[in-house]
Amino acid sequence: TVLQGIILLPLRATFITFILLLAWLFASVATFRHPGKGSVPLTGWRRRMIKTTLSCLTRTLFFIMGFQVKVKGKVASLLEAPIFVAAPHSSFFDAIISALTGMPSVVSRAENLSTPVFGTILSSLQPVSVSRQDPDSRKNTVTEITKRALSRGQWPQVI
Repeated sequence: TVLQGIILLPLRATFITFILLLAWLFASVATFRHPGKGSVPLTGWRRRMIKTTLSCLTRTLFFIMGFQVKVKGKVASLLEAPIFVAAPHSSFFDAIISALTGMPSVVSRAENLSTPVFGTILSSLQPVSVSRQDPDSRKNTVTEITKRALSRGQWPQVI
């Protein structure tokens, strides 16, 4: 009923806030004192923490918001497909795809990395940053994606 919706709305918002802050905490721990700050891939426990914890938290977040996603078929492994294409990537639905594919690296505007909370979470995914002010940014982005795709599994998939 309407009354239940009114009562549950603040509770949902509280859960969403809690999950986002928890994701920020795990992202901060995984990237704390990591050498290279994006120029060296996360490995070992750091990568596993991002892959499992952030994926689980993102799925939980979307479940709380009312999304239930069912995957048909098999997600391609890193060695089968180092680059994962998702289109049209014009909304927050990209986060669902990221969660379902094991939190791959993303291509993102450089400005997004300085956003509070979300910037830290995004940084933990080791994004390929695109600067709209740099005239060589497109060329640098293609070079970086190619380098990661040819790394034979050292870097996560790029979406």
